[in-house]
Amino acid sequence: MSSKYTPMIEQYLQVKAQVPDAFLFFRLGDFYELFFDDAVQAARELEITLTGRDGGSERVPMCGVPYHSAETYIRRLVEKGYKVAICEQMEDPATAKGVVRREIVRIVTPGTVMEDKPSETPANNFLAAIAEKPEGFGLAVCDLTTGELYATSVETLEQLKDELIVYDPAEIIGDERLLARVRKSAGLYLAGAVPSVWTEQDRALLEQQFPSEERDSLPPPSADAVALLLAYLRETQKRTLAHLSAIRRYDAERSLWMDPFTRRNLELVESARDRSKKGALLGLLDRTATAMGARLLRRWLDKPLIDRPEIERRLEAVECLVNRSAIRDEIFRILKEMYDLERLVGRIAYGNCNARDLVALRATLERVPALKACCLSSGSATLERLLGGVDDCADLRDRIAEAIVDDPPVSVREGGMIRPGYHERLDRLREASTDGKRWIAELEQRERELTGIRSLKVGYNKVFGYYIEVTRPNLSAVPEDRYERRQTLAHGERFVTRELKEKEALILEAEERMVELEYELFSDLREKIAGQIPRLQKLAAAVAAVDVLQSFATVSAERRYTKPVLTDGYSLRIEGGRHPVVEATLGDRPFVANDTLLEEDGDRILLITGPNMAGKSTYMRQVALIAIMAQIGCFVPARRAELPIIDRIFTRIGAADDLAGGQSTFMVEMREIRAMTARATRRSLVIIDELGRGTSTAEGMAIAQAVIEYLHDRVGCKTLVSTHYHELAYLEERLRHLSNYSMAVRESDGEVMFLHKFVRGAANSSYGIYCARVAGLPEEIIERAYELVRGYEAKAAEFEHEQAVRETAGGRDARDANDAPGETVVQLSLFAEPAPERPKTVSRKERQVLDRIRDADLVNMTPLSALNLLFELRQKLLESR
Repeated sequence: MSSKYTPMIEQYLQVKAQVPDAFLFFRLGDFYELFFDDAVQAARELEITLTGRDGGSERVPMCGVPYHSAETYIRRLVEKGYKVAICEQMEDPATAKGVVRREIVRIVTPGTVMEDKPSETPANNFLAAIAEKPEGFGLAVCDLTTGELYATSVETLEQLKDELIVYDPAEIIGDERLLARVRKSAGLYLAGAVPSVWTEQDRALLEQQFPSEERDSLPPPSADAVALLLAYLRETQKRTLAHLSAIRRYDAERSLWMDPFTRRNLELVESARDRSKKGALLGLLDRTATAMGARLLRRWLDKPLIDRPEIERRLEAVECLVNRSAIRDEIFRILKEMYDLERLVGRIAYGNCNARDLVALRATLERVPALKACCLSSGSATLERLLGGVDDCADLRDRIAEAIVDDPPVSVREGGMIRPGYHERLDRLREASTDGKRWIAELEQRERELTGIRSLKVGYNKVFGYYIEVTRPNLSAVPEDRYERRQTLAHGERFVTRELKEKEALILEAEERMVELEYELFSDLREKIAGQIPRLQKLAAAVAAVDVLQSFATVSAERRYTKPVLTDGYSLRIEGGRHPVVEATLGDRPFVANDTLLEEDGDRILLITGPNMAGKSTYMRQVALIAIMAQIGCFVPARRAELPIIDRIFTRIGAADDLAGGQSTFMVEMREIRAMTARATRRSLVIIDELGRGTSTAEGMAIAQAVIEYLHDRVGCKTLVSTHYHELAYLEERLRHLSNYSMAVRESDGEVMFLHKFVRGAANSSYGIYCARVAGLPEEIIERAYELVRGYEAKAAEFEHEQAVRETAGGRDARDANDAPGETVVQLSLFAEPAPERPKTVSRKERQVLDRIRDADLVNMTPLSALNLLFELRQKLLESR
């Protein structure tokens, strides 16, 4: 038999049934209460007290939070991946008959958070919607806080996964099966995204929200994704979203494509060490002054251009700002005084902005004319195009200045926002309130004189209103005919008079009406500004672009970067190239610059050998980073750079097991190589570090050679390959467009110095044991390793010699057999040739002596060192006899 609950609990259960997957914050007076399982789980997650409440025939678990601090608790739950439904009282409890009517006014999810964080970061908070059609997959991504909405369509699930990883959404909505497939394909890359099953589409809202030309341009998969997104927002937000005013449709193939492995390997937006911006290319380039500029920089870095004219326009603006430091500094100063215009617009459209947000909007708009003047005087056609014709929204600025005081309160429900003189009725109410308060202030002095009580005070509180307070020793002087007792205190009494009650009613009525009228005037102003959202959004986009360009110029000027020359050809020429992030971390220490030349008729593949720690990986990364920096419109760290437009970059750098996916280092490497061979084109750049190292030497070398041959013969892309398989150096003789290169090393007295210089030719050694010594391995291990490697080399040399002898003997026997089909014919010689001497076997000690002689640095050796070496070698030879 089911339990019978109280009407209020019954109402709670009815509302909760609408949101079974969310915490229900149920408004009861000044608190939001949670009941049943929600209360138990919320108390644990929020670390608040779990209590109980009489629910009728049973006591139900309950916990609650004050309404004025609810946002903090809601944010904490959402950051943990939960959803929160907010249920408000829809009528005044004092006038309601029966149970107060309550409704869900909003559902807060990880992808729809609108409230500011205490230390708000400029990063986007994306909500993604995915859809599948026979034509392919659709993706729609929006950020409610800024009003951005992007849409695209792709052909494969792999491409859909790659696009999602670029946006790193907080929440993904879609069909349950499709969500599961995407999460399985993405693995840990999308582990932080909360999946929400949602299949309802709203085509009517799609038609209502966007003009027909935008809707008609969407492919069917993209249209489905946008309709899915809009339906979800309608259900969770319960309001119109005017700031989602445009769909930014794009083609994923119209930007420089990089897979998740490449973005991670190149450390574009976060470092591999601690996943922070510091230590990544984004951290180096981000000298933006505004939050909207920082977000746009991230988007540019996520999707470098392949449109050469647009890249050239960005470079033109950067060049002008590099050469005109005074204007660059002034632009930065002006931008620094601007607020986050995109998010201000988002809050205004959403309806949760306050008067301080409008003041921030006014302050930002006041700086636009000065910013326009700087851009127009910069000499840059790009900057002039960005801001020259943009609407500065001066009418909105003036309207806010006319209506809102300079320093309004945070709350919009307590008055004090509207400037005097803005509204005649409000001014009259303020005058009445002021006059009433002046009368009350005079009342205190008047009553002191009438009663003779010098300590008499007039006060006010929200419970009793205005009162006259008299201390206990003076109660005998109170005029009983005029004073009416209101409250008894430990130290005295509080009274009211008929006049005071009448004046109080007038004052409170005026103040109540004042607060209501101020809120009405504020809401009216907010609605009028909300009607101009597209104008403000266009202005915000232009300001953000100027901010990114000045950031590029600032970094380029400080770091001595060079404007790249872009071509439509194949050749890539870099003179004096440097790794931007490594160079920055070195501080005052010099970075060894290196050249790179890749040509269609020359070297397309550079096979790089050399020791660990010599700089192979740094060199290869810097080539990719220079290409990326050029294609986002930034100057590059090089003395000179002539670069083609690269369509795709693939990298395989570093070792990483996919433990969650159950894949070894070698399997991860093979997956990345598969992506390269499947998607690379002639215009691509491929970088592979230590190919084939995750398996046996023979198999690893075979795979490495096969991949190199495939890229050389079938793809023809620009390729940098590093390897410790020195045997692959012979490929230079077989492959026309491959050359050997190495990182230069200097040896002296048993010490090795890495010069970090990229030079022609293959390396002789990988110096692995020396690196082990530098890493701090015990000397006993190091000496044993040297001893073993010399033994291996001696055995290898012995084996090679025996093979040569066998081949020579086999060849002679074959020739003799061919020359003597019957009897053996002996050719006599007038001059007897001595029989060849049998090669003498070299002992281990002698091999060590030969190794020492071969490795000796004779050029830099002092006479004393030479004598010591000679003595040491003589001793070893004597010991070997």
